[in-house]
Amino acid sequence: MRVTEGGVELEVPGEQTEGIEEAVFYNPRQELNRDLTIATLRAYREREDRATSYLDAMTASGVRGVRAAADGWDVTCCDVDEEAVDLARENLERNDCEAATVEHWNVNALMHDSTFDVIDLDPFGTPMPFADAAFANCRDLLCVTATDTAPLCGAHFNSGVRSYSAVPRNTDYHAEMGVRILISALARSGARFDVGVEPILTHATSHYVRTYLELTHKPTAADAAIDELGQLYHCEDCLYREADPGLIADPLETCPHCGGNRMLTAGPVWLGAVQDSEFIAAVRDEIPYTFDTAPAARELCDTLAAELDEPTHYDQHKLCRNWGLPANAMDDFLADLREAGYAASRAHYGGTTFKTDASVGEIRAATEGNLD
Repeated sequence: MRVTEGGVELEVPGEQTEGIEEAVFYNPRQELNRDLTIATLRAYREREDRATSYLDAMTASGVRGVRAAADGWDVTCCDVDEEAVDLARENLERNDCEAATVEHWNVNALMHDSTFDVIDLDPFGTPMPFADAAFANCRDLLCVTATDTAPLCGAHFNSGVRSYSAVPRNTDYHAEMGVRILISALARSGARFDVGVEPILTHATSHYVRTYLELTHKPTAADAAIDELGQLYHCEDCLYREADPGLIADPLETCPHCGGNRMLTAGPVWLGAVQDSEFIAAVRDEIPYTFDTAPAARELCDTLAAELDEPTHYDQHKLCRNWGLPANAMDDFLADLREAGYAASRAHYGGTTFKTDASVGEIRAATEGNLD
């Protein structure tokens, strides 16, 4: 079927029938992801003007590569599936992007053989089998999507351990657990090549995690990225959590807040910032209203830019349910925290999620007077 997205016209596989998978995959629900990718590429080109080449590593129908090529990037599309290669080539020609190239090849072999300024990994499931090859020959920006959110957040524990060489835990901030498990694994992969990572835009949206990592090719930068890793200790009873920098865990046997012994340890996770607020503002400015997802994408950028750098978030409704108290309006709840002297912001993980530098006990003390 024909679709129009971001000003380009594409031939893509028709709607999938239950139980029958198309050989070439196109997901219309990822349009927000792709719109933000184009805006990010535009903003990044202003940030690093030497960046010109872009690899769409698992191109499928070629939609991401076609849109980047139409936006002026020197694009290479790659796929191991011959039907995908043919379709991507047709879509490039349809949009007068003949200068772009399409490779019918194992993308790991291509990345080990060629160098690109920007590499985009958007596989089905975990991106980790492709991370080493990407870090070996990506100069500036690595864009990564992970769709295996159940392993990332600890819901599928053994799979998460295998894929990410870390211990994920299924907590009330499970989306952010996925974000920080993913970036931790990528930071460790990059460090093997003396490459340091700095996340400049990251979001967990609609059952996937997406992060954009600016790369620095220095051993000291790799060391600095590893220094951002650590452990999270979490109480299943009162929802207390604590971050502990370092690769070696020193688990808490009892909760410092409630004295309970149902403590979880997760890690190594990325404890550092996952956003660059100034860059996100530049990305927002590059989202034209002609994009179908423009209102949602701009709103997401606003939330991301204002989000605190705390390594976990809270869900107001879950806290209030745990306390046996009714929830009030989020704006009033956050205002109470700020009035008590704590930093507080909404989080992009859901309408009732927020971040604060207050502990769980301090949150209750600051807000429960208006929850009765």
